[in-house]
Amino acid sequence: MSATRYVRRSLRQLSEELGRAGHPLCPSGVGEVLRAQDFALRVNRKRFTGPAHPCRDEQFRYILDMIEAFRAEGWPILSVDTKKKELIGAFKNAGSCWCQQAEEVNAHDFLTDAACRAVPYGIYDVLANCGHVVVGTSADTPAFAVSAIARYWGRRGVHRYPGAPGVLLLADAGGSNGCRPRLWKRALQVELADRYGLVVAVCHYPTGASKWNPVEHRLFGPISTNWAGVPLRSPEVLLGCLRGTRTRTGLRVSAEWDAESYPRGIKVTDAEMQALHLFPHETCPQWNYTIEPSCLWN
Repeated sequence: MSATRYVRRSLRQLSEELGRAGHPLCPSGVGEVLRAQDFALRVNRKRFTGPAHPCRDEQFRYILDMIEAFRAEGWPILSVDTKKKELIGAFKNAGSCWCQQAEEVNAHDFLTDAACRAVPYGIYDVLANCGHVVVGTSADTPAFAVSAIARYWGRRGVHRYPGAPGVLLLADAGGSNGCRPRLWKRALQVELADRYGLVVAVCHYPTGASKWNPVEHRLFGPISTNWAGVPLRSPEVLLGCLRGTRTRTGLRVSAEWDAESYPRGIKVTDAEMQALHLFPHETCPQWNYTIEPSCLWN
């Protein structure tokens, strides 16, 4: 055995090198020997998320307790996040679909060739097994995220959960609905808590644990499967793929287009933050907090 490692060799190359080393073997024979020792062509597997946060397990247990508490009362539990941005136009969409001929698309994914760049924000209703996607064309900001949640609540939530005193939001620790952006918290106060008189409880998944957020595998996974291999040539095609998403578990998905502009860089002052009725929880207060409507404090 030498220090040389055959990192990327074809069966023919391995056969030739073995022959030069005095071990003649045809390419198919090399393949049989490799397979007999459990060798195969494999792709990298994404698994490591970096060092685990010391409060990771505690936060997961707390989230489960919050979900069970809201489920027992029949109060809404909404899992939210932004899906990958999509270019609208004749662009390749990963995956394959049944068709008589492959659709021809652009050779390059240039933003200048796109009609727009769609920003799908997903809301998954855990108790109802329903999903709603608000597709924006502006920046993915906290204002856009909260506007999408408020749109869903105004059109679906108030009718599905009449009289519910509060809502539980499950979100990632980063991004537009992260635990750090001040605008996210202020928008929740104004657009959700004050407008609808809701007590908004928010639980963020630990850093690096976003894949455990239910919206990822309950909503985004089926959506990606449904539009796999379908070029999203127009907003109508994108919305049709979203609304046509179904699973054997009975998932139903609605969708709408949001053409409003959500500028970046909006600052929230210290005075505005102090005016919020925001109460951190005792457990992992950096990730868990409740925002109460102003009417309860007047």
